[in-house]
Amino acid sequence: MPTSPSAAARIFRVALPLPVFSLFDYLAIDDEPICPGVRLEVPFGKGHKIAVLMEISTTSPVAVEKLKPILRVIDREALLTKQDLALLQWVGHYYHHPLGQVISTALPAGLRQGNTAALPQTRYLALTDMGKNFDASSLKRAPQQKNLLEQFQAHTSALPETQLASLQNNWRTAAKALIGKGLLMPADAPDMVVQAPAHNTGLSCNADQQAAIAAVTDSFGKFRVFLLDGVTGSGKTEVYMQLIAIALARGLQVLVLVPEITLTPQLEARFRQRFNVSITVSHSKLTDPQRQTAWLQIRQGECAILLGTRSALFTPFKNLGLVILDEEHDTSFKQQEGLRFSARDVAVVRGKQLGVPVVLGSATPALESLCNAANGRYQHLRLLKRAGVAVQPSLQLLDIRNQRLQEGLSEPLLAAIRGTLAKHEQVLLFLNRRGFAPTLICHSCAWVARCRRCDANLVIHRHEQRLRCHHCGSEQALPKHCPACKTGELTALGLGTERVGQVLAAIFPDKTIVRLDRDTTQRKGALENYLEQINAGKVDIILGTQMLAKGHHFANVTLVALLDVDSGLFSIDFHAPEKLAQLLVQVSGRAGRAEKPGKVVMQTRRPDHPLLLALIHSGYHSFAQTALAERQEAGLPPYSHQVLMRVQAASEDAPLAFLNAVVALLQQHAQTKVEVLGPAAAPMAKRAGLYRYQLLLQSQHRQALHRLLDKLVPQMEAMKGKQKVRWSLDVDPVDLY
Repeated sequence: MPTSPSAAARIFRVALPLPVFSLFDYLAIDDEPICPGVRLEVPFGKGHKIAVLMEISTTSPVAVEKLKPILRVIDREALLTKQDLALLQWVGHYYHHPLGQVISTALPAGLRQGNTAALPQTRYLALTDMGKNFDASSLKRAPQQKNLLEQFQAHTSALPETQLASLQNNWRTAAKALIGKGLLMPADAPDMVVQAPAHNTGLSCNADQQAAIAAVTDSFGKFRVFLLDGVTGSGKTEVYMQLIAIALARGLQVLVLVPEITLTPQLEARFRQRFNVSITVSHSKLTDPQRQTAWLQIRQGECAILLGTRSALFTPFKNLGLVILDEEHDTSFKQQEGLRFSARDVAVVRGKQLGVPVVLGSATPALESLCNAANGRYQHLRLLKRAGVAVQPSLQLLDIRNQRLQEGLSEPLLAAIRGTLAKHEQVLLFLNRRGFAPTLICHSCAWVARCRRCDANLVIHRHEQRLRCHHCGSEQALPKHCPACKTGELTALGLGTERVGQVLAAIFPDKTIVRLDRDTTQRKGALENYLEQINAGKVDIILGTQMLAKGHHFANVTLVALLDVDSGLFSIDFHAPEKLAQLLVQVSGRAGRAEKPGKVVMQTRRPDHPLLLALIHSGYHSFAQTALAERQEAGLPPYSHQVLMRVQAASEDAPLAFLNAVVALLQQHAQTKVEVLGPAAAPMAKRAGLYRYQLLLQSQHRQALHRLLDKLVPQMEAMKGKQKVRWSLDVDPVDLY
């Protein structure tokens, strides 16, 4: 029975970053006013933890004399508002994830550790009256000073030192010289959100773009979801920027989410060039202090635009007025470990809670989004033509059966490459497999280099003389002799970008070739440097993986070749055809984005495959309608709802035993509206030394599925043998692996 403490006692109900679903009760240490959303330091076990206050009560299920008092109140003002907490509680409930861990995901590392929530003192510089009218070209003998002065003259407002560091290297020396010349001076921070927002009014828009802008603008101040569905090169980014300019002019903040870190630098550069406001970014490549600063700047209203990847979604805003997700179909928006949330779906919920419009943009919308548009949940905005004078590229299926290939390159493709290069135009080659080759095999005894920790082959990285597992990261030296028979010749099977890059260098020795994959872009600034070279026309052939598939605008690329489209045609996962179609269309969209017409060549051994023929002759939307009809007939999402339960353990028997016990619990609930499929071994049954099994729950009724999980999860938490396994729930999974 709940126990009532004395009238003077207050009980703080807090969330702790622990894998438990309950909140914890502590006693207040004084009567000082406090509200939910502040951080507290509380005793826990033999140590202490940082907690977030969720509610204040006068009763507790624990006897008051057994409650421990908090140690201290860290914040005097709530870091998270009621709306922020409500969103995080919804996330915890929908994804059946402990609330304390959900809140921990939403906070930067420093704040999770109890660091102060005060922003570091940011210093600003601004033009003097003389600097506003000074002719920067007279500083041509001091290019660093000239460039920095031009940056200030372009922005017109005071700029923070943090932004100067992203605009120019060695800016301090140049700034000191300009201050000495009376052209710059220290300044106070401007009100960045209500500042005159745009340097320029942007590009002229066609009728479709103008209609999209008008539709979203009419919804400012209220919730509505828009699916901005535009062919590649149709000017979706220009629509975003004109909408952002309208939001800024109204004093609103804007959240822009992109699926990949690789897309943030170029989009950030375009935003900084376009908007006269403070812009900040948030993604996993930043340091913890950088992410905390961005989090606090947005929360306090010091920045107008936040550009980030999925985790930026949880950043608290002072006055959020517009949410944009670019490439909304991308599976990178779904977290694949820990809190397995969908940034797209949570963004829609956040927009609804705040009463603001949400724009989901893509050239290849997810089938779920197209279904929502068809049933009226989303307003469908179509951009059917490429912007400006650009036209859609021509597409060709190149049958490579019985053709001689040079490391995956057919003679007709090589001829097309030579013809393109002869016109001083650029070529983009796509192969979604990094490394030299995916398989090392002995020609004598058929031994294959396998990962000891995963059910996977080791990938050859010849330049580094290493074998590497792309699933768990383990690696070893590349052997010179077969470890099994000691005498056989070791042969590399299959293609990777490294191998294709070598043969391209041999065939085109006088051409500049750039390879863009995770191996070549790990060093900080490497990707930006490569992109700058490409856009400056210093590169002839671009070879890369999926990081090239979306968002990039290469004006001089007129030939795009996909070297191996067949690898994605056969999969046990029903999501695979959709992902392949999206990938092929996105890669194809890099061709002919400016005045010059583009051509796309897809090498295949299956030129009669229905998916390929549909994309070539009818386009993505025809494929999508067929795929949706097939899903509906089969009762698959988006016409049903799924939860994938994954279990893994060091012991081969433990996961299956655990899931069999879960099935027994499910049988007790007798849920006729929920279908139970499995348990079964995962498609990759062993990964990183752990054995993996899974159980799929499916229902046409979302509420029935979640009601079942509400009962099941507490029972699973109490199960015997739980400590022998690691289990997780993936609500609305985007793959079955």
